[in-house]
Amino acid sequence: MIQVRGLTKAFGPKKVLRGIDLDVAPGEFLTLVGPNGAGKTTFLRILATLSRATGGDALIGGVSIADHPVQVRRNIGLVSHRTLLYDDLTAVENLQFYGRMYDVPKLDARIDEVLRQVDLYFRRHEPVRTYSRGMQQRLSIARAILHDPQVMLMDEPYTGLDVQATAMLRTVLQGLAASGRTVIMTTHDLELGLEVADRVAILSGGTIGFQAPAKGLSIHDFRRIYAEQVAG
Repeated sequence: MIQVRGLTKAFGPKKVLRGIDLDVAPGEFLTLVGPNGAGKTTFLRILATLSRATGGDALIGGVSIADHPVQVRRNIGLVSHRTLLYDDLTAVENLQFYGRMYDVPKLDARIDEVLRQVDLYFRRHEPVRTYSRGMQQRLSIARAILHDPQVMLMDEPYTGLDVQATAMLRTVLQGLAASGRTVIMTTHDLELGLEVADRVAILSGGTIGFQAPAKGLSIHDFRRIYAEQVAG
């Protein structure tokens, strides 16, 4: 579903991504970890067509992000630590706005469906500013899946969440994985990242230095490998 070849990104003389090669299979959940400044957010922004790569390319669903960004964007849902919601609008009003942008068919029924998925249906007519941080993040996931994209890109979705909200978000993420969507998620939390993923990868120094199936990889070994990759 996702094919990345030789992807580079530089900001002036500073090289952030130094030639990323990555394949993500349809329906696979990949957790991408790395230290601050490793380029995780930059990488996801490029895949989401919000930033242009300096070199290389990526195909999402067989479509080039460089040549056909609008077509690619319709196949992507993006969630970040910034919710991209309008605080003075209700949940329903937020989703109506985004749904019209994507020409979502039977929009009202689809809004009810996604709000039930993220357990916000009974708060749907309340302004977003009255929501907790965890509720806002769940609504941002509802927004991201509203147009039924095949690919979900999630940049540090756990940032700022308390224990209860983290647990609920984990349940939502597991539901996304079960739905057959392809997911790339970045996180600083190695344990959570390992728990929800099919595969994990470490981005450090602008390249992916390690990747492996999550199954059979202990958190102890993952932490050790991560420390070695970051130090190296």
